[in-house]
Amino acid sequence: MTPSGSSARAFLSIGEVLAQLRPEFPDTTISKLRFLESEGLVEPERTPAGYRKYSPEDVERLRFVLAAQRDQYLPLRVIREHLQGMGRGAPAGDGDRRALVDSESLPAAGDFSRPEIDVRLSRSELLERTGITDAQLKQIETYGLVSPRGAGWYDADGVAVAETVARMAEFGLEPRHLRGYKTAADREVGLFEQVVAPVVRQRGPEAKARAEETVRELAALSLRLHTALVQARLRGALGG
Repeated sequence: MTPSGSSARAFLSIGEVLAQLRPEFPDTTISKLRFLESEGLVEPERTPAGYRKYSPEDVERLRFVLAAQRDQYLPLRVIREHLQGMGRGAPAGDGDRRALVDSESLPAAGDFSRPEIDVRLSRSELLERTGITDAQLKQIETYGLVSPRGAGWYDADGVAVAETVARMAEFGLEPRHLRGYKTAADREVGLFEQVVAPVVRQRGPEAKARAEETVRELAALSLRLHTALVQARLRGALGG
């Protein structure tokens, strides 16, 4: 192979990039890659005919962005700031990912948990996995904190709620005490839906991606605000 051919082959088409990223990020689509480009997070070269040419460094940047979104739920604005501090040719290593976790701009990995994919547990499996009792599960279902899906199975969200309720029960908090969390979550979601409604009405995959990114950022900001308010009240309650 000629040197020029070897150099040309170092670049990947958008379809080839998608094939590389899909095993690690199965929800990624071509529209998502185009959206990240429109947001300035990656700048692939173009052929004379206008086709995108992604370098290995471009692929590493995309992998870094997708991992930060998935694992830390960070908004693109924060990710962009970190990328700007890195050389365009420098792949994102573990040190850079740790820096994202320590970001003071928004909540990081410790504030969000990534739901497992395709979790489907029966009632008995949910009880065994989370340590919650059947009576507790009936109570949290009564208060709308958890609802079975489909033919009576429970997903990753149900697992997370049940595990948290079980831990809080160790401190004497019963499901009936937690109804306010469900009410507050419903109100937040309703507020977020109002914000993204104009984008959702535009339809199309890019509008959907933009709406999802907006909701992620609002969720992170909401948790940051909640944490700050609780900390302030705790300092007052404890005489801090």
